[in-house]
Amino acid sequence: MSQSDQTPTHSGFHAKSTGAEVIADIDLAGKTAIVTGGYSGIGLETTKALASKGVTVIVPVRSPEKASANLAGIQGDVRTASLDLGDLASVGRFADSMLGEITQLDMLINNAGIMASPETRIGPGWEMQFGVNHIGHFALTQKLMPLLQKTQGARVIALSSTAHKMSGIRWDDIHFEKEAYDKWQAYGQSKTANALFANALARRLKESGGHAFSVHPGGILTPLQRHLPKEEMVAMGWIDENGEPAPAVKDLFKTPEQGCSTTLWAATSPKLEGKPGVYCEDCDVSSPTDPESPTARFFGVNAHACDDEAAEKLWVMSEGWLATK
Repeated sequence: MSQSDQTPTHSGFHAKSTGAEVIADIDLAGKTAIVTGGYSGIGLETTKALASKGVTVIVPVRSPEKASANLAGIQGDVRTASLDLGDLASVGRFADSMLGEITQLDMLINNAGIMASPETRIGPGWEMQFGVNHIGHFALTQKLMPLLQKTQGARVIALSSTAHKMSGIRWDDIHFEKEAYDKWQAYGQSKTANALFANALARRLKESGGHAFSVHPGGILTPLQRHLPKEEMVAMGWIDENGEPAPAVKDLFKTPEQGCSTTLWAATSPKLEGKPGVYCEDCDVSSPTDPESPTARFFGVNAHACDDEAAEKLWVMSEGWLATK
């Protein structure tokens, strides 16, 4: 695929559609989903919406106390299991338990992530944002492939972001071992990696009838911003001095209920059949970025995030990191 495959489907939904609206007319009873980060922010709203439609939702948790409090009272079949995406041994234990406990996996929603965090190293020295956002999810998906491949119509959703525009893959220095660490370049690179991951995975699921897509959920104030001081968010024009969305971006920001809608659309919409690996936003396939648009930083997908050759290169490198580890 390439930018030429990024053609909107005219889905009938829009930027402010909620997750519940998107799946209202879709029969999901009896399906099984894993939602990483499914107990906070838009992940929690994703869990609620799926559970309300009869989906068995498995939420991997790193903080059992927080998960228990946030998931309390949700109607439906919601289960938890321990997982730390920054620890490959933990990823392996979680995946092995799933392979032994469930017989189908209709939706794997790789929603968890960290943003603009201080420089931190995990594993054998991987930069943490890339390690958690991409490598952890790559390892998880690889381990769960037997379930995905035997589930007809399985879908994998990778949460990317318009932040992919901040950086392509830094092929010569992915883990900031040569140059000084830049938290926003690191985050942007990890979001490009999420989009390329879905691109490459889509080809590997084709034979079994599965699909993979990447998603930009939109601008939402959630715990994802936990590493950002208020002063920085004010300076960036995200919020005002009172902590409310700034006037310039207020119309663009979404509630968490609206922020989960593109994820759920990509996970369920029949309009995406035959459109493997595309990048989605606002409950539809995204258009290519229009560099002349005054909102180019917010909308559209850049060529470097939907490049088959780059996707395959990253896939091979990712397999190599796991083999080395």
